[in-house]
Amino acid sequence: MQFYTPHVGRSSGVVPRLLADNGEYVLGIGRPKSKPARVAKCHREFVKLVRACAESTGEAIVTAVLHFFENCGEQKVVLPEAFDAADIVTFRVEGLLPVDLDSVRSFWASTNAGPSPKGMLEKSASALAQCLICGCPRQAVKRLAFRIKRIPGGQSSGTALISAGVSAFESYGREASLNAPTCRECGERFSKALNSLIECPTTHITIDPLIFVIWTHEEGCLDVVSVFEHPESDMVKALTIGGCSSGVELDASPLYAAALSANGARAVVREWANTTLGDAKSNLCRYFLLQKIVEPDGHEGKPLSLFALSTCILSQARRRLPPGVPQAVVSVALKGGAIPKGLLFEAVNRNRVERSVTRARAALVKMVLLSHSQSNSEGQMEQLDTKEHSPGYLCGRLMAVLENIQHAALPGVKATVRERFFGVASVSPRSVFPQLVRGAGPHLAKLRKERRGTFEALQRRIEEVMAPLPTFPKSLSLEEQGLFSLGYYHQRAADRAAAIAAIAAKEARDGERKGDIPNGECEPHG
Repeated sequence: MQFYTPHVGRSSGVVPRLLADNGEYVLGIGRPKSKPARVAKCHREFVKLVRACAESTGEAIVTAVLHFFENCGEQKVVLPEAFDAADIVTFRVEGLLPVDLDSVRSFWASTNAGPSPKGMLEKSASALAQCLICGCPRQAVKRLAFRIKRIPGGQSSGTALISAGVSAFESYGREASLNAPTCRECGERFSKALNSLIECPTTHITIDPLIFVIWTHEEGCLDVVSVFEHPESDMVKALTIGGCSSGVELDASPLYAAALSANGARAVVREWANTTLGDAKSNLCRYFLLQKIVEPDGHEGKPLSLFALSTCILSQARRRLPPGVPQAVVSVALKGGAIPKGLLFEAVNRNRVERSVTRARAALVKMVLLSHSQSNSEGQMEQLDTKEHSPGYLCGRLMAVLENIQHAALPGVKATVRERFFGVASVSPRSVFPQLVRGAGPHLAKLRKERRGTFEALQRRIEEVMAPLPTFPKSLSLEEQGLFSLGYYHQRAADRAAAIAAIAAKEARDGERKGDIPNGECEPHG
């Protein structure tokens, strides 16, 4: 059973909550590591607050709770074995909860809104100040009553969205939350709203160490979280048609997003987006076009999730993901713009370390390169482009062709040219490619004797790649290293697609030779 109870923020001080609190305050029962003197003080302050409520409201059921304490009733309570002093305890009198009474709620609101009467509550309010949220002259709270829960890396008790813990962060002598004056009502509303967004599975997505909250006033119009987490092809096609087609009136309804992380007891807002549904759909359409790339076997690629794109730069040991990675990807997806080139460095560096190119990293490289392109080129570089003659792209293709030659001549070879030379070749082609091309000569000679058709196909391929490449560059820039990865990936995908098509064609020819004879029938003889 769930119901609302009074709440107030507290850290190390003794601050009771009205008629509903943990076992230390309500019953004077301490937890294993609690100090008895502090537990006794907590209980005394709780009873004092109940007495003030009974005197102020005159409610009979609140007076009954006060009589319970005055008659030492808490000492006669029989507790279950599983009782935990950290649990919240409240009261029920003749079937009614005192915390549900309007007069009790009004008393708590008036008590918690201003300076604490008779020293019962921690003094958490200042003089009048203009609230930064509502703009009204209100008493700003020194510490927000509610904390933000479930932010990755944050304290289990929650994190504060507004806080200044040391003097270095204070301005004009304003301490704690008074640096950004906020009234109690506004602080409670935005804290509860943010916690609600984090709890709802349709308005948040977590990629450690970040959590993204995304919401709009319109229900069922665009499920951005599902688009990021499970970008099914049909969903993306519908989004692409609706978001990118010209002549469509854009939806001006607002859409909001925030990226949050934690620093100890404090919440950090790392990104904020205030856009419209129309612009968000258009930018999401561009986001999926930027990442579109063929599968490793050459078939049309499926859209990648935000998690796959963000974590592709991690090693297999799963280091902690830099928060700037998913933050940059989501920012481009919702607000447009270019992906920072730092992600290009991370992707090509991971390719160099692992000496391979995964589809997710190839897509991330493509996204960075095209997002910085001046032309409208989102739909380019999806697959092998034989007209692309940049040195990096051609060198990447050549690496794939040389690896294919080695595999064809030496089936089952343990250390391929890719595994031995990919890292160096992707940075300094001139230092290794002349040696690799010469080394491919004996392999081609062997194939010419044993597999003439394979030899001719690979010979044509290597000539096709090297014809626009008069000399190997001494070094490649970061962008050219990205193109090297794309050239390698595209060529490998094209080779696999060609191999699959050749096998299918051979099976079709074999079937024609055997003849299509129905089961259970005999071939006629003349």
